[in-house]
Amino acid sequence: MLTIALSKGRILDDTLPLLAAAGIVPTENPEKSRKLIIPTTQDDVRLLIVRATDVPTYVEHGAADLGVAGKDVLMEYGGQGLYEPLDLNIAKCKLMTAGRVGAPEPKGRLRVATKFVNIAKRYYAEQGRQVDVIKLYGSMELAPLVGLADKIIDVVDTGNTLRANGLEPQELICHISSRLVVNKASMKMQHGRIQALIDALQKAIAHHA
Repeated sequence: MLTIALSKGRILDDTLPLLAAAGIVPTENPEKSRKLIIPTTQDDVRLLIVRATDVPTYVEHGAADLGVAGKDVLMEYGGQGLYEPLDLNIAKCKLMTAGRVGAPEPKGRLRVATKFVNIAKRYYAEQGRQVDVIKLYGSMELAPLVGLADKIIDVVDTGNTLRANGLEPQELICHISSRLVVNKASMKMQHGRIQALIDALQKAIAHHA
């Protein structure tokens, strides 16, 4: 049985056509179903529906053979136990710093609110800046408005949410897209099947491009 971990929302919506091109179609709509394990038209392939941030954990620990996760999630997770053979070129956005429009750079230690704590620490360490990182799980835009933080680090698509809240995108940390990740043991044990799936997905990506 090949198990593929996916998260609901944009990544799932963008991944399903690529899987369909590889001959894998869920037998029920994952967005509507309450089931967390979804069978597919291939008897030996199933989908696991998990939280985006949990995809690398399921794959690294072998509960899923493959998964699809955003580069932001993978960078934050930092797992060594994963292969990342394919950029699926979907769910594209940017990881950026943002702050209040026209606010001067704070003197002294910078306070940064984000859910990407590891990325934030690495990013500012590379710049040699002293920062306090404050972990938030959502509504990052509030933090600079109420004085919790000077800046935020978040995923930016259009930037409309930032602008609506009086913030502006500032420094680009990296471009984000979704990647296929593979468990290292699965890659060895089921190399032929997984490689065939990677090849089929690669063709589908080229076709969609």
